[in-house]
Formats: sequence, structure tokens, C-alpha cells
Amino acid sequence: MSLKIAFVASRASVAQTARAALIGRYGDVPLRQAEVIVALGGDGFMLHTLHSTQDMDAPVYGMNRGTIGFLMNAYREGDLQARLAAAEEAVINPLVMRATHIDGTISTALAINEVSLLRAGPQAAKLRITIDGRQRMEELVCDGALVATPAGSTAYNYSAHGPILPIGSDVLALTPIAAFRPRRWRGALLPKRATVRFDVQEPQKRPVMADADGQSHRDVTTVEVSSDPSISHRILFDPGHGLEERLISEQFN
Repeated sequence: MSLKIAFVASRASVAQTARAALIGRYGDVPLRQAEVIVALGGDGFMLHTLHSTQDMDAPVYGMNRGTIGFLMNAYREGDLQARLAAAEEAVINPLVMRATHIDGTISTALAINEVSLLRAGPQAAKLRITIDGRQRMEELVCDGALVATPAGSTAYNYSAHGPILPIGSDVLALTPIAAFRPRRWRGALLPKRATVRFDVQEPQKRPVMADADGQSHRDVTTVEVSSDPSISHRILFDPGHGLEERLISEQFN
């Protein structure tokens, strides 16, 4: 029996063209009626789709119409129903970020890949790091720091020389970005249940912004980050090309 598919696509013309071709071949249903959602675009659009459909039961199957496509499957128009029926499922939990700003306001956001703090001025940021209520680093002088999930460990975290985490591991990566002091600190692996708190020192002189999967929040003074097990994102991959295989393969390229 054929699965009911909802096709969504980024604004890129190549993605829109692919969506029209696939709808012509397989039909299309509203998102709320879909048994599976097929996302056409790059990794950024995949993250957007996962966030926007997190309250729906349907898993998301991505096909790459972008650039890197780490979270996507190869694009092919043929045999889509068979590919969906054979697909392997990965379940990931996002991070929740709670940020306090200089003016006292509070903002929250969810991140599937990472929450990062970045200096927003010419001077390096100064951060105090507390884990589960216990101060672990009095002062980190850096361009920033981030907390990454296993699914996001090959993204910005990897570029910042952080570790690649197996997809099934119950850990988070805490990684500095261009650390100046302590110069040799490379970060830490933390239990998935940990709550990480960053306190920004001298926030007026050394402004810092927080970013959660591309959602930017400026002039923060404190940022708390923890995993949210109440939210589960279901992602489908072709057999032999799932997140676990990709995370392993990335370390040998």
C-alpha cells in the first residue's frame, strides 16, 4: 500500500522544480494528513522542516537539493515509495536554550544541531561555565563556545575541532571556539542529562549573541542549555546511509 506523502521544498529553484516533478508522479497530501514528509533542499531546510513539524507524528525523509546534505538522502525521482518503505529511522532530541538579555528579557529556542555563543564585538568574550549548578570554569576567554548534540556534532562543532559523537550516545559536546585562555582547553564531553550554564562577563564591553540552529539572540548575559527528551524528531535514511554510518564515515574522510 502506498504511503501518503507531503512534499515540502526550500525556495531554491532546483528544490521547487523537484517538488513539482515528485508531486506529478506521487501526488501530494496536506502535512497533517501525511504518513511521511519528504523535504527537498539542504541541511538548513531540513532543520527548518524538523522544527516546523515537531508536533506531527509523520517522520521526515530528506532528499538533497542543496549543498552538503548531511541530513539528506540522495535525490532520485524513481522508486520513492520503495525507498520510504525500506528506510531506517533515527530519533533525536533537541536542545532547549533559555537566554537572559541585558535588558532583563528572556528568550527560549530549540536546537537540533547546537546552541552557540559568539562574540558580537571586537573584543573576545569572557564566559563562566557552570555544569549542573557547579562552576567548572571561572573564565574562558574566546570567540565563543557551543553545546552540540550527536546529530549536530559534524556541523559547526566539528569545524571548531570538537569531537564527532555516535548518534546513539547519551552525551553532548561542549566545545570552545578559538579559545585564548585557557589556550589548550579543547572542551568536554557531558552527559545528555546535563544542564550547561554560560555567564557572560562584562556583557556591555564584550557583547555576546546566542544562536540556536540559526535563530540569533543578541546581547545575552546568561544562557542555559539542556536536552529536551519530551520532543523527538524522527528522520528517515536509506539503508546503509543513516546518521550512524555517516558519523563514522566522516571521521575517515
